[in-house]
Amino acid sequence: MIFSSLRSWFEQRFSSRANALQELMASQSFAGLLLAAAAFLALLLSNSPWSAHYNAVQQFAIQLRLGDVLDLNKPLQIWVDDLGMAAFFFLVGLEIKREWLQGQLADRKAALLPAFAALGGMVVPALIYAALNRGDAAALRGWAIPSATDIAFALGVLALLGSRVPPALKVLLTAIAILDDLGAILIIAFVYTAQLNWAMLNAALWCLTALVLMNRLGVRRLSAYLCVGLLLWVFLLKSGVHATLAGVLTALCVPLRVPLRMPPRLPSHGAQHNPLEGAMHRFHPWVTFLVLPAFAFLNAGVDLRGASWGSLVHGVPLGIVLGLLLGKPLGIFSSLWAGSKITGQGLPAGCRWSHIFGMSVLCGIGFTMSLFIGELAFAGRADFEMALKMGVLLASLLAALLGSAVFVLIRPKMRAARPQFTVVKS
Repeated sequence: MIFSSLRSWFEQRFSSRANALQELMASQSFAGLLLAAAAFLALLLSNSPWSAHYNAVQQFAIQLRLGDVLDLNKPLQIWVDDLGMAAFFFLVGLEIKREWLQGQLADRKAALLPAFAALGGMVVPALIYAALNRGDAAALRGWAIPSATDIAFALGVLALLGSRVPPALKVLLTAIAILDDLGAILIIAFVYTAQLNWAMLNAALWCLTALVLMNRLGVRRLSAYLCVGLLLWVFLLKSGVHATLAGVLTALCVPLRVPLRMPPRLPSHGAQHNPLEGAMHRFHPWVTFLVLPAFAFLNAGVDLRGASWGSLVHGVPLGIVLGLLLGKPLGIFSSLWAGSKITGQGLPAGCRWSHIFGMSVLCGIGFTMSLFIGELAFAGRADFEMALKMGVLLASLLAALLGSAVFVLIRPKMRAARPQFTVVKS
């Protein structure tokens, strides 16, 4: 009796707060704010008297050794970049597969508009960067840096803008960002791959074959896919192909639906088990609230002491800033306009071209993906580190501010467009 009374009091006292906290943590705005806080803390520490401690955390060595078979000894930053981002790409792969099979991209005709936008949003920034760095072969390796969009940050800003953003616009941005991520995955696979170790690559292909067979045989347990996927990650890491691709390949093998094998007499016979949705449900909080903030914290820190505004006019940072701030909105907006004319499809419900322009500017928030591609492009080139981080951080901040300003400015026009009714007395 006493226990029941205490439990009832506790639930009444704290359930509303717990629910509010859960809703906050599940929101896109909280995810975006968490990323921003991690990046700000990294900048603060790297430019403070505690910068040596921050660098020590980045370089903290973690070793994984299995006899003479496996020996991985890497700094914490590299572990997060290689293994943590593989988990991120695993979630991205799950989202791509779900959207392609039953989501926003399942209708191939409807997927044409975001496909046009994603392609334009990758090509135009890359061309701007390449034009500004055409005389420097080393700097030119970073041509893909401004082609990426940070979906967590962009959706977080849209969530903070609230009712100023039509719901259908968030759906369009998600579709564009998913296709953008797919393009980034292909770039990483074909452009930023080191010299290949064919023996390790062959072992990775055997792991991939096992994953495909598991899918065809209807294996439902997520742990089975993760175990084989971890082996795939190790072999890809040793092969020269970037190990984060193991996350995508594993995700694409997780089945969307598997029929439950139950006796016919049971009423639930024929029901479907959904391993893919279960995997997304389990991985989303870990990736959103641990992996991405850890990546931001360990990679966004740059010592700005001694830096000047003049350092931003050089090819790499200028190419990144103009690529994200100018190339992204120009590429996405013009491609959507051209795509609507070619396909005859109109804009999503409740959206106007002013909304599309604001969304296109927000897509210039590269941050996580731009930093990640930059780390691959300039691996081993410490002289490019400050230019990369300054360009990505400045462009992402300006894109967030300018995109938000667009939506704030078009709000009065939306109100003015509403029909006004007057009561006429007879």
